[in-house]
Amino acid sequence: MTDDYAPHRSDELPPDSVGIVEPRTQHFSDSLTLACGRSLDEYDIVYETYGELNAAKSNAILICHALSGHHHAAGYHSADDKKPGWWEVCIGPGKPIDTNHFFVLSINNLGGCHGSTGPASINPATGKPWGPDFPALRCRDWVASQRRMMALFGIEQWAAVIGGSLGGMQAMRWALEHPDEVRHCIVIASAMRLTAQNIAFNEIARQAITSDPEFHGGRYLEHETIPKSGLALARMVGHVTYLSEDGMGEKFGREIKSGNFQIGQDDKVEFQVESYLRYQGDVFSRSFDANTYLLMTKALDYFDLAREYNDDPVEAFQHAKCGFLVMSFTSDWRFAPSRSREIVDALVAARKPVCYAEIEANFGHDAFLLPIERYLKTFSAYMLRVKEEVNRAL
Repeated sequence: MTDDYAPHRSDELPPDSVGIVEPRTQHFSDSLTLACGRSLDEYDIVYETYGELNAAKSNAILICHALSGHHHAAGYHSADDKKPGWWEVCIGPGKPIDTNHFFVLSINNLGGCHGSTGPASINPATGKPWGPDFPALRCRDWVASQRRMMALFGIEQWAAVIGGSLGGMQAMRWALEHPDEVRHCIVIASAMRLTAQNIAFNEIARQAITSDPEFHGGRYLEHETIPKSGLALARMVGHVTYLSEDGMGEKFGREIKSGNFQIGQDDKVEFQVESYLRYQGDVFSRSFDANTYLLMTKALDYFDLAREYNDDPVEAFQHAKCGFLVMSFTSDWRFAPSRSREIVDALVAARKPVCYAEIEANFGHDAFLLPIERYLKTFSAYMLRVKEEVNRAL
């Protein structure tokens, strides 16, 4: 996903930011049995928290991140940080997820590559990086590990579980599998399962990675290298699908970064959009683990909310006890509004309380990360209701 935020003065953090935050690591030595049948005997979870947990522990919000997300959802790691957390527009004082009222927990999921145990971690059985031997994961495995973090803080029920894209899938899984532990479920730009087109894009990205000569069957770290070209190409393919045609046109048009169209010089022309995609691919290839990308895209592909409920989403949502807010964006063709309406229709048929907003926006799937006025107002209005419920219960 994109992170286009203006830099700030190093001596003056924005007043609506949670400020300087520090990631923490929690080690678990009790075995976690995974959906694939394998177990992790021990593992680490990296997380950040924002705001204060009230005495009743009733104001806790869980943030579930998307494919390329992680624990750093808000604030800055130092006064010199040029970029805040990936959801800075939504988390902080006076923002939709208002840290003056809520305690927010944001986790880097298992299998990630930002500190939590994943393919790049050392396998204690071999003393080498897990690599391709790391167990396959499903959304329910992330929910299980998040639930252990919940117990660590003594939280018995989330005021809300919130996520966009892959994060929205985790939020829905929470609502079905642990209905007594969720009061509100907020699902943004997500779906009950991927379309064939989405699976196809993920497979193209995986093929780009595994075809890189430096992939070495997933054991690239043992060869002291990374499949940089393949991972960069995977990111470029994915990134284009996160944007809309209008959004790309508005941002780049056909502007030229270098070269010209003089006769004989056409091969030297570089468009702004080409430069941008190469930059995004290069940055991503240096910060994200290739095996993690493969693992998480497979978890996306395999997610099907209703599979265990006779393939009936209405039957699936009968198990939920929480309220729902579902939001989509008109130009998002990767997780189109029709996918969100399927969620809403199933919730209505299951007679569950649900609010739905389809936000007009030209920024594609990335819109859920951006400061779009109607989106933030809708989000804030719903979260005000959640806050009032917390206050009434005190």
